[in-house]
Amino acid sequence: MSEPRSAGVASFQVRLEPQGAIFDCPADQPLLLAALAAGIALPWSCRNGTCRTCLARCISGRVEHRIAWPGLSAEEKADGLILPCVAEPRSPVTLGPPDATAPQR
Repeated sequence: MSEPRSAGVASFQVRLEPQGAIFDCPADQPLLLAALAAGIALPWSCRNGTCRTCLARCISGRVEHRIAWPGLSAEEKADGLILPCVAEPRSPVTLGPPDATAPQR
């Protein structure tokens, strides 16, 4: 079930590597929920940023986590790891598995 969206909310394209799947995600919706709504299966369990089942690497783009402290260390965040269950897009995003090459900063 998707969450209600307000009119005029920006939407960004999300690409999953290495599969190449693409879906749109409103800026006020977590990446995981948008993927599931588009019929794209991603791993998940808690959907609140604590279990780390959905851990992914943000290869490009920018996201913001809905909660101040998702289940990631500062080092993991700096290395580009995110939790799609509580991460909302702020630009077009490319996601990969946690072991994908870290983004160039």
